[in-house]
Amino acid sequence: MTSPWLHRYAVLWSFCTLFLVVAGGLVTSNDAGLSVPDWPLSYGSLMPPMEGNIFYEHGHRMVATTVGLLTIGMASWLARAEQRRWLRNLGWLALAAVIAQGVLGGMTVLFMLPKPVSIGHACLAQLFFSTTAAVALFTSRSWARGPRMVDDPGAPSLHWFALAASACIFLQLALGASARHKALGILPHVIGALVATGMVLWLTVRVLMRHADHHALRRSALAVLSITFLQVFLGIAAYMSRLATADAPQPMPVMVGFTVAHVATGALTLASSVILAIQIFRHVRRPLADLQPIGVAVPSA
Repeated sequence: MTSPWLHRYAVLWSFCTLFLVVAGGLVTSNDAGLSVPDWPLSYGSLMPPMEGNIFYEHGHRMVATTVGLLTIGMASWLARAEQRRWLRNLGWLALAAVIAQGVLGGMTVLFMLPKPVSIGHACLAQLFFSTTAAVALFTSRSWARGPRMVDDPGAPSLHWFALAASACIFLQLALGASARHKALGILPHVIGALVATGMVLWLTVRVLMRHADHHALRRSALAVLSITFLQVFLGIAAYMSRLATADAPQPMPVMVGFTVAHVATGALTLASSVILAIQIFRHVRRPLADLQPIGVAVPSA
């Protein structure tokens, strides 16, 4: 039986990771990436004066350190108390990811914001947040109750569809990170948004039409659909506010606010699509023809 305190800790860990994504978005949106030119210290100290853009850059580092410590705690707790080996391994994988994320963050400073490293840093943050959300699901009481199996004879397989939707959303987030770091223009990001939104609509409508009476599937599909619509609105607002303030001598609060909200909601979009994919693999029987090619299984315990 999963400890309720372990689940609460996982939820806290996930929430703090989302806050870390927000803090990272504030650094990028305020052009504060090199306001602290050294790493791992900040101006040679643990706590520099929190003035100007130093507040955003060093604040981001402080939140990252907190998330790193929480990740150590989660991996250790799972290793000590969790009976499911795959979940213990996921805890160690999350710890490896947060270490890699810290190294990438340091490299962005030491090598003066190289675009590939900065984009990789942003993408890994999205994947890490989705991992924390998955751990929160795996430690929940609803997961412990076990699956409620349903059939879905439609084609293409709902399982393939769920994986494709999450992949499209991740690629879209990568295009967004590339646009923010000026490695690509905005057009690929706009095209990616259309593709990702179309995939989400197709997947969620199919789930809601065929499995509306299945609580876990319905709730997960509605969450993905709602967050995606919010993300589209925030994307338009962020772009329009950037155009409206293009001549401003510094980033304006309205642009920063919409852009950071867009980044954070992007993380929620990916995480919610991953949760929906997990729920589909857990509750929907796979067609016999797909059992060999997919090769993906979500543990039921």
